[in-house]
Amino acid sequence: MSNVAQIKNKLLARKQELEDELSRLSREKFSDEQIADPADQASVSTMEDLNVSLQNNERAEYEMIIKALHMIEQGTYGVCSDCNNGISEKRLLLYPNATRCLACQEAFEERK
Repeated sequence: MSNVAQIKNKLLARKQELEDELSRLSREKFSDEQIADPADQASVSTMEDLNVSLQNNERAEYEMIIKALHMIEQGTYGVCSDCNNGISEKRLLLYPNATRCLACQEAFEERK
């Protein structure tokens, strides 16, 4: 694969973005604990739930990026985790943390 360096740089840049965002989200506060109004409490609760959900999604993407970077270092990057065939370079350029070829990914999503 000729674009591994480009893909690695893309992964490293996204990793840094996620680290910054996760750090910001972990520091974000939605209340000062002095809320008396039930509507405000509900709003704060909703915002906190959304924050946790966003953190979980970004943490999952972060872990996928770490896995992809590890696979690059091990020389196993670009190999489908299901069928062991190569993942197309086009797919990896668009979705650098892909672990399945397109056919296996589609089959995986149909099984969900």
